[in-house]
Amino acid sequence: MAKVPVLNMKGSEVGTIELNDAIFGVTVNKQLVHQAVVWHLANKRQGTQKAKTRSEVRGGGRKPWRQKGTGHARHGSIRSPQWRGGGVVFAPVPRDYSFKMNKKERRLALKSALTSRVLENKLIVLDELKFAEIKTKSFREVLNNLKLTKALFVIADNDEIIVKSARNIPKIITAQANAISVYNILKGDTLVVTKDALAIIEEVYV
Repeated sequence: MAKVPVLNMKGSEVGTIELNDAIFGVTVNKQLVHQAVVWHLANKRQGTQKAKTRSEVRGGGRKPWRQKGTGHARHGSIRSPQWRGGGVVFAPVPRDYSFKMNKKERRLALKSALTSRVLENKLIVLDELKFAEIKTKSFREVLNNLKLTKALFVIADNDEIIVKSARNIPKIITAQANAISVYNILKGDTLVVTKDALAIIEEVYV
Protein backbone atom coordinates (compact mmCIF):
# COMPACT_ATOMS: atom_id res chain seq x y z
CA MET A 1 0.00 0.00 0.00
CA ALA A 2 1.23 3.46 -0.90
CA LYS A 3 1.74 5.92 1.92
CA VAL A 4 1.04 9.61 1.48
CA PRO A 5 1.47 12.46 3.95
CA VAL A 6 -1.56 14.02 5.64
CA LEU A 7 -1.52 17.82 5.67
CA ASN A 8 -3.51 20.35 7.63
CA MET A 9 -5.07 23.52 6.24
CA LYS A 10 -1.81 25.39 6.88
CA GLY A 11 0.11 23.02 4.64
CA SER A 12 2.02 21.34 7.47
CA GLU A 13 2.41 17.57 7.64
CA VAL A 14 0.54 16.05 10.57
CA GLY A 15 0.90 12.37 9.76
CA THR A 16 0.72 9.72 7.04
CA ILE A 17 -2.02 7.48 5.68
CA GLU A 18 -2.02 4.24 3.70
CA LEU A 19 -4.03 4.13 0.47
CA ASN A 20 -6.04 1.12 -0.62
CA ASP A 21 -4.27 -0.54 -3.57
CA ALA A 22 -7.62 -1.77 -4.90
CA ILE A 23 -8.44 1.87 -5.72
CA PHE A 24 -5.19 3.82 -5.77
CA GLY A 25 -2.85 1.08 -6.99
CA VAL A 26 -4.44 -0.40 -10.11
CA THR A 27 -2.93 -0.63 -13.59
CA VAL A 28 -3.86 2.59 -15.39
CA ASN A 29 -6.07 1.90 -18.41
CA LYS A 30 -5.73 5.03 -20.58
CA GLN A 31 -8.26 3.81 -23.13
CA LEU A 32 -11.00 3.47 -20.50
CA VAL A 33 -10.08 6.84 -18.99
CA HIS A 34 -10.49 8.47 -22.40
CA GLN A 35 -13.77 6.65 -22.98
CA ALA A 36 -15.08 7.80 -19.59
CA VAL A 37 -14.29 11.44 -20.43
CA VAL A 38 -16.04 11.16 -23.82
CA TRP A 39 -19.00 9.44 -22.12
CA HIS A 40 -19.23 12.22 -19.52
CA LEU A 41 -19.14 15.02 -22.09
CA ALA A 42 -21.57 13.24 -24.42
CA ASN A 43 -24.10 12.82 -21.61
CA LYS A 44 -23.87 16.54 -20.83
CA ARG A 45 -24.79 17.57 -24.39
CA GLN A 46 -28.35 18.84 -24.71
CA GLY A 47 -28.62 17.93 -28.37
CA THR A 48 -31.24 20.64 -28.97
CA GLN A 49 -29.67 22.08 -32.14
CA LYS A 50 -32.07 22.53 -35.04
CA ALA A 51 -32.08 24.07 -38.53
CA LYS A 52 -34.78 23.88 -41.18
CA THR A 53 -34.50 21.83 -44.32
CA ARG A 54 -36.07 22.93 -47.61
CA SER A 55 -39.28 21.11 -46.69
CA GLU A 56 -39.63 23.11 -43.45
CA VAL A 57 -38.75 26.64 -44.59
CA ARG A 58 -41.74 28.94 -45.11
CA GLY A 59 -42.67 29.69 -48.74
CA GLY A 60 -41.39 28.30 -52.00
CA GLY A 61 -44.54 26.48 -53.00
CA ARG A 62 -44.66 28.09 -56.45
CA LYS A 63 -42.21 27.51 -59.26
CA PRO A 64 -40.38 30.88 -59.61
CA TRP A 65 -40.44 30.88 -63.43
CA ARG A 66 -41.25 28.55 -66.27
CA GLN A 67 -38.89 25.68 -66.98
CA LYS A 68 -37.61 26.84 -70.38
CA GLY A 69 -37.20 29.98 -72.41
CA THR A 70 -36.23 32.58 -69.78
CA GLY A 71 -32.46 32.26 -70.04
CA HIS A 72 -32.30 31.47 -66.30
CA ALA A 73 -31.30 28.17 -64.78
CA ARG A 74 -34.25 25.91 -64.08
CA HIS A 75 -35.64 26.09 -60.53
CA GLY A 76 -38.60 24.54 -58.84
CA SER A 77 -38.58 26.50 -55.55
CA ILE A 78 -37.11 29.70 -54.10
CA ARG A 79 -36.43 27.77 -50.90
CA SER A 80 -33.86 25.41 -52.39
CA PRO A 81 -30.55 25.35 -50.46
CA GLN A 82 -28.70 27.45 -53.04
CA TRP A 83 -31.19 30.33 -52.67
CA ARG A 84 -30.92 33.08 -50.08
CA GLY A 85 -33.44 32.21 -47.37
CA GLY A 86 -33.53 28.61 -48.52
CA GLY A 87 -33.33 25.47 -46.40
CA VAL A 88 -30.14 23.93 -45.03
CA VAL A 89 -28.68 20.80 -46.63
CA PHE A 90 -28.48 17.93 -44.11
CA ALA A 91 -29.69 20.29 -41.37
CA PRO A 92 -28.90 19.33 -37.76
CA VAL A 93 -31.88 18.01 -35.80
CA PRO A 94 -32.43 17.32 -32.07
CA ARG A 95 -30.74 14.11 -31.02
CA ASP A 96 -29.46 12.23 -27.99
CA TYR A 97 -25.65 12.03 -27.91
CA SER A 98 -25.42 9.82 -24.83
CA PHE A 99 -24.18 6.25 -25.04
CA LYS A 100 -23.86 3.36 -22.64
CA MET A 101 -20.72 2.60 -20.71
CA ASN A 102 -20.70 -0.48 -18.52
CA LYS A 103 -20.56 -0.02 -14.77
CA LYS A 104 -17.37 -2.11 -14.45
CA GLU A 105 -15.71 0.00 -17.14
CA ARG A 106 -16.71 3.24 -15.41
CA ARG A 107 -15.43 1.91 -12.08
CA LEU A 108 -12.08 0.86 -13.55
CA ALA A 109 -11.72 4.19 -15.37
CA LEU A 110 -12.27 6.04 -12.09
CA LYS A 111 -9.72 3.86 -10.28
CA SER A 112 -7.25 4.47 -13.13
CA ALA A 113 -7.72 8.23 -12.82
CA LEU A 114 -7.23 8.09 -9.04
CA THR A 115 -4.14 5.92 -9.43
CA SER A 116 -2.67 8.33 -11.98
CA ARG A 117 -2.90 11.14 -9.44
CA VAL A 118 -0.90 9.05 -6.94
CA LEU A 119 1.73 8.12 -9.53
CA GLU A 120 2.12 11.76 -10.59
CA ASN A 121 2.33 12.98 -6.95
CA LYS A 122 -0.78 15.06 -7.45
CA LEU A 123 -2.78 13.64 -4.54
CA ILE A 124 -3.05 15.65 -1.31
CA VAL A 125 -4.82 14.33 1.77
CA LEU A 126 -6.12 16.90 4.27
CA ASP A 127 -6.91 16.03 7.86
CA GLU A 128 -9.95 18.34 7.65
CA LEU A 129 -11.40 21.23 5.67
CA LYS A 130 -13.63 23.48 7.74
CA PHE A 131 -14.53 27.16 7.77
CA ALA A 132 -16.51 29.18 10.26
CA GLU A 133 -18.34 31.13 7.56
CA ILE A 134 -18.71 31.42 3.80
CA LYS A 135 -15.64 33.36 2.78
CA THR A 136 -13.62 33.09 -0.44
CA LYS A 137 -10.62 34.69 1.28
CA SER A 138 -10.43 31.80 3.74
CA PHE A 139 -10.40 29.25 0.93
CA ARG A 140 -7.73 31.22 -0.93
CA GLU A 141 -5.53 31.07 2.17
CA VAL A 142 -5.75 27.26 2.11
CA LEU A 143 -4.82 27.27 -1.60
CA ASN A 144 -1.83 29.49 -0.88
CA ASN A 145 -0.73 27.23 1.98
CA LEU A 146 -0.95 24.17 -0.27
CA LYS A 147 0.60 26.09 -3.22
CA LEU A 148 -2.30 25.26 -5.53
CA THR A 149 -3.95 27.18 -8.35
CA LYS A 150 -5.90 24.37 -10.01
CA ALA A 151 -7.45 21.50 -8.07
CA LEU A 152 -10.42 19.26 -7.38
CA PHE A 153 -11.44 19.26 -3.71
CA VAL A 154 -13.30 16.12 -2.67
CA ILE A 155 -15.34 16.47 0.53
CA ALA A 156 -17.35 13.95 2.52
CA ASP A 157 -20.73 15.68 2.25
CA ASN A 158 -22.34 18.68 0.61
CA ASP A 159 -20.90 21.32 2.95
CA GLU A 160 -22.49 24.58 1.78
CA ILE A 161 -19.81 26.71 3.44
CA ILE A 162 -16.98 24.97 1.57
CA VAL A 163 -18.82 24.84 -1.77
CA LYS A 164 -19.84 28.51 -1.71
CA SER A 165 -16.42 29.64 -0.49
CA ALA A 166 -14.75 27.94 -3.46
CA ARG A 167 -17.19 28.52 -6.30
CA ASN A 168 -15.92 32.01 -7.22
CA ILE A 169 -12.31 30.85 -7.55
CA PRO A 170 -11.29 29.97 -11.13
CA LYS A 171 -9.96 26.45 -11.78
CA ILE A 172 -11.17 25.16 -8.40
CA ILE A 173 -13.80 22.39 -8.38
CA THR A 174 -15.56 20.82 -5.39
CA ALA A 175 -17.29 17.43 -5.39
CA GLN A 176 -18.72 14.95 -2.94
CA ALA A 177 -16.83 11.71 -2.40
CA ASN A 178 -19.66 9.54 -3.71
CA ALA A 179 -20.12 11.64 -6.88
CA ILE A 180 -16.65 12.22 -8.31
CA SER A 181 -16.07 11.77 -12.03
CA VAL A 182 -13.05 10.93 -14.18
CA TYR A 183 -13.57 14.18 -16.08
CA ASN A 184 -13.37 16.34 -12.94
CA ILE A 185 -10.34 14.43 -11.62
CA LEU A 186 -8.42 15.12 -14.82
CA LYS A 187 -9.72 18.68 -15.21
CA GLY A 188 -8.82 19.56 -11.62
CA ASP A 189 -5.20 18.46 -12.14
CA THR A 190 -4.31 18.15 -8.41
CA LEU A 191 -6.66 16.00 -6.33
CA VAL A 192 -7.25 17.18 -2.75
CA VAL A 193 -9.17 14.76 -0.53
CA THR A 194 -10.14 15.08 3.12
CA LYS A 195 -9.63 12.05 5.37
CA ASP A 196 -13.40 11.65 5.77
CA ALA A 197 -13.89 11.76 2.00
CA LEU A 198 -11.07 9.26 1.48
CA ALA A 199 -12.82 6.79 3.79
CA ILE A 200 -16.04 7.15 1.76
CA ILE A 201 -14.16 6.66 -1.55
CA GLU A 202 -12.55 3.47 -0.26
CA GLU A 203 -15.93 2.24 0.98
CA VAL A 204 -17.95 3.07 -2.16
CA TYR A 205 -15.51 2.28 -4.97
CA VAL A 206 -13.52 -0.68 -3.60
